[in-house]
Amino acid sequence: MDIVIYILIAVVCLAIGFGASRLFARNNANDIVAKAHQAVSDAERQAETIKRESEIEAKDAALKIKEQAEQEARQKSNELSNRESRLQQREDSADRRAESLDKREHQLSSMQGQVDKMRNDLADKLDEAERSLLDIAGMTRDQAREQVIDEVRDDCTRESAAIIRESEQRTKAEANRRSREILAVAIQRMSADFTAERTVTRVDIPSDDVKGRIIGREGRNIRAFEQVTGANLIIDDTPDSVTVSCFGPVRREIARLTLENLIADGRIHPARIEEMHRKATAYVAQEVQEAGEQATFDMGIHDLHPDLVRTLGRLKYRTSYGQNVLQHSLEVAAICGTMASELGLDSTIAKRAGLLHDLGKAIDREVEGSHAVIGADLAKRYGESPAIVHAIEAHHNDVEPSTVLAVLVQAADAVSAARPGARRESYENYIKRLETLENIANAHEGVEKTYAMQAGREVRVMVKPEQIDDASAVVLAHDIAKEIETNMEYPGQIHVVVIRESRSEAMAK
Repeated sequence: MDIVIYILIAVVCLAIGFGASRLFARNNANDIVAKAHQAVSDAERQAETIKRESEIEAKDAALKIKEQAEQEARQKSNELSNRESRLQQREDSADRRAESLDKREHQLSSMQGQVDKMRNDLADKLDEAERSLLDIAGMTRDQAREQVIDEVRDDCTRESAAIIRESEQRTKAEANRRSREILAVAIQRMSADFTAERTVTRVDIPSDDVKGRIIGREGRNIRAFEQVTGANLIIDDTPDSVTVSCFGPVRREIARLTLENLIADGRIHPARIEEMHRKATAYVAQEVQEAGEQATFDMGIHDLHPDLVRTLGRLKYRTSYGQNVLQHSLEVAAICGTMASELGLDSTIAKRAGLLHDLGKAIDREVEGSHAVIGADLAKRYGESPAIVHAIEAHHNDVEPSTVLAVLVQAADAVSAARPGARRESYENYIKRLETLENIANAHEGVEKTYAMQAGREVRVMVKPEQIDDASAVVLAHDIAKEIETNMEYPGQIHVVVIRESRSEAMAK
């Protein structure tokens, strides 16, 4: 019974709780609905507010854009107006100019007739004046023209002489001073023998009996000697000497040493000749190598190709006008280096070009062509720079010098060759050179006499004063100097002096 009561109480409590919860849920739902309606109302009000603000902002932006567009339109309109006004002004100016040109054209056309009439009148007057002048002068038109041409030619000659004098004085004032300084410094710093070494071709023998042993039975020794060495033996009546003759200087030196060794040994026969020739060849090859190495060492050049060093050493046995070519090359290298230093250039490159400038003389008897071109080709083959190659090929004007280095090599070569005692030439060549100098000067019109003086280094030209005036004498001196440069080869320089002397004589009785 008690259980049933408890169950009933529990059921009643559950029913009461369920009803209360439903009531509470209904109240909460009403509150939520009310709040939702309130939020919707608030959102609608905010949306309306934002909408109004957006409309206001859009209207403001549209007004600004409209104002900006109107302002730009006004500016463009003003610009167009200004351009129209400027164009109108230009048109007005062009119209005024056109009117002015039309007026000038009318004036010119009206004046043209007057000008033509005046020109015709002037031509008639000139013809009349010319006829009057010709009648007065007693000459034809051609004669008058020739006289005028002669006068103009004389004036041009005098003016050219004055220009030549002025240019000479202006350039010599600085050029001579500077060139003398450079050459003086170069020569002072170079010390060399006054006379150069020359190749020996005569071999002394102890007695004339040795000549028979050199010839041998039926000439077998001399034939063997000439066949092995490639040199000729000249055995004549000259006492105590035998002459070795050969075109190649190195071969001639080998032949000379071979003959000296045979004479010293005393045993002269074909087998011994071949043995001595081998020894002499080896000795000369060693001398050539040492001479080339010593030359490069003296000049401070250490990167030459070995073949160039050997070729350079062969110049020890080569002479030119009696001057040893290797010694000459060393002098030219020293002078080149000194002048390059004075001019602020690379002295090492200058020494290299000076040392190699006569390289072609070592093989010019084996290869056709001038020694300058041969030497340039050889230097180029063994990797020398284009500047060195050009300096070698241009030092005798086989090609026109185009660099300072080439001109320096030319100058140093002339200084070394022209110093006193450096070179000599045969009597026949000396006489021929003097005759050529006099003939070149005598071939010019107005020359009376010519004298070659100072061993051919000065030419004095006596002219006829009635044919050559002072201005023409200056031009004549330059013409003769140019012709000598073109037609002759000579060491150093030749001074051309033109002398004009006028005398007036009278006899008092």
